Amino acid sequence: MTTQTLAMRGHVHGTKDARKVAIGSGVGAVIETYDFIGFGTAAALYFGTAFFPGADSVTGTLAAFATLGVGFAARPLGGILGGHLGDKLGRKPVLVASLILMGLATFAIGLLPTYEQVGLAAPILLVLVRIIQGLAFGAEWGGAILMSYEHAPWKRKGKYTGIVQAGFPVGLLLANIVFLFSVNLGGEWAWRVPFLASIVLVAVGLIIRSKVPESPVFEEVKSSGQIERAPIVKVIREDWRNIVRGIGLRIAETAGYAVAITYMISYLHTSDLATKSETLVALCVASGIGIFATMAWASLTDRIGRRPVYLASTAFMVLFGIPMFMLVNTGVFVLIIATFIITYAVCQNSLAGVQGAWFPELFPAKTRSSGASLAYQISAMVSGFTPFVTTLLFLAFGWVGPALLFSFYGAIGLWAAITTRETWGPEERRIADQAERADADNNVSA
Repeated sequence: MTTQTLAMRGHVHGTKDARKVAIGSGVGAVIETYDFIGFGTAAALYFGTAFFPGADSVTGTLAAFATLGVGFAARPLGGILGGHLGDKLGRKPVLVASLILMGLATFAIGLLPTYEQVGLAAPILLVLVRIIQGLAFGAEWGGAILMSYEHAPWKRKGKYTGIVQAGFPVGLLLANIVFLFSVNLGGEWAWRVPFLASIVLVAVGLIIRSKVPESPVFEEVKSSGQIERAPIVKVIREDWRNIVRGIGLRIAETAGYAVAITYMISYLHTSDLATKSETLVALCVASGIGIFATMAWASLTDRIGRRPVYLASTAFMVLFGIPMFMLVNTGVFVLIIATFIITYAVCQNSLAGVQGAWFPELFPAKTRSSGASLAYQISAMVSGFTPFVTTLLFLAFGWVGPALLFSFYGAIGLWAAITTRETWGPEERRIADQAERADADNNVSA
């Protein structure tokens, strides 16, 4: 690693807009997560009966989870489009466009007719809108993370990207708080209101994002004439190994979340281990803690590197699958809350906190948006259908099936962490110290 290579991560001290960019990108992540992940809560609690009636509860849940998975399957295509445009046109246009698309699609869900009203047209419309959500969410992450990453100082890139990654638990918290209150409305309004209310968040997000300056690294690539004609093709040809490793890293986090949170919501409800309100309260508590946990894990990577955190967390996932279900099977509400906190704040948030800085550092600046987006979003196809697969495993093997699947996802992440290079080790931190001192000396002499 050389000083010149590190320089393609941005200025050693970052830009004066670094904090504003991180917060602006984080606000967008809040809104996108509220919209996209809120669908998962609705699918687990309401969509089985609203859009797939006439079947038993398990079949309705399977159908709802399959619709949930369609959105995740669309995310890689969104990542390809967003990554390509991010490397060609800039990070900011992708941020704004993805937010508008997601906001309109989510608002439309709140207006959809149910099966009782229009028959088969209802689930078809739900699937179509979910695909649009997936495209928008897939395009959003790369732009948001790279804007924050490339404005941030070298030695605090984990901290600043952690602000963006913390937007996801904030969005999850907001979505479930709204669902927690809307459950008292009864009938269709219990799930329509959270989606309709999202339009307010989108308006606020657009105002904030419109004031965020473009990435200085992209501007440098553009001014030097190094913009690739086909960045997706180039990164797949030259960096496919890092893309594969990134997929493995992401599967542990996002597919693990699909078992421990998305499926667990349905499992607690259908197994009469907790009421809807109790489940949502537990998830809100975990989300609230997860906001600060994500930023803490991300900041830790600035001090000890990206890889050690991932190794420890994925190893813990491997061991925690069986105990996770044993704890919730007690039906004791305090233990259910504790399980949600552990699986979210430790397993999921630690990995998400690392990814914000680690993924961009695996790829050169001119293909960074494409490479990071591909690695991040392709794994969504696995996680999107995980609640569906997990339900089938439960039918075949009981709770042990989902528990072992969670551990298996952890093992995939552990393998990926072992085989992925450290990008912020002792040598990189030493060079950063030297660059800061040299910059300070130059300022004094000037």
